[in-house]
Amino acid sequence: MRGIKRFYLLGAGKKDGGVIVNALRGVDLSTGAGEFVSIMGPSGSGKSTLMNILGCLDKPSGGTYNLDGIETSASDADTFALIRNKKIGFVFQAFNLLARTTALENVELPLFYNRAVKRASRKERAAACLREVGLTERMDHYPSQLSGGQQQRVAIARAMVNDPAFILADEPTGNLDTEMTLEIMSIFQNLNRQGKTIVMVTHEPELAAYTKRIITLRDGELVSDVPVNELRDAAGDLERWKTDHVLLAGAEIK
Repeated sequence: MRGIKRFYLLGAGKKDGGVIVNALRGVDLSTGAGEFVSIMGPSGSGKSTLMNILGCLDKPSGGTYNLDGIETSASDADTFALIRNKKIGFVFQAFNLLARTTALENVELPLFYNRAVKRASRKERAAACLREVGLTERMDHYPSQLSGGQQQRVAIARAMVNDPAFILADEPTGNLDTEMTLEIMSIFQNLNRQGKTIVMVTHEPELAAYTKRIITLRDGELVSDVPVNELRDAAGDLERWKTDHVLLAGAEIK
């Protein structure tokens, strides 16, 4: 993406023109196939806005965003929906699983909107993705019968099932304890080693340390874009790097 801007008009009415809020101020960002990237920044930095544009959930007010050869900023609503289905796999903090459907059926759901996948192969593809995340024995379980970590693994399998251009993860471990968090991050690392491109939005430097490249936003601008190894080397050790980077991002140390 080049020169991405996004502004919102707040409080517009008959008596005044409202207030313009500049959420993104000309962000330049590119990711290549097979990268594992984290996006950090304090509240109000523009992380959520950038995530929405990356995920084709929102359009920029200015600039261009080319996703896997498609210029998305010129797309209509129907094309946007097709792009989201075929090109992007979403993993959210809240899992977003359908309560009355099994793990297998939840993973299979995106395939119903992909005409390139034949009906006979849907369950096979969904089952393969569940095996990939270690849920071979849980395919027929409902979300209420799964732990939080298992539910997030179902969500990751669902994100993978259409073989998207990249997986977009928004605070994917926010509802998980430490043990489950480590489990999910290990899955992401394994997928990345297999060539999957992953973009993760997080406010936790401990999670960003699992990725290969950290992008930091502040006040709607990209203020740093650095490989994790360089940050570790500069800080001397990982714990010091975590502290330094939290300060750089303008967040509180927890």
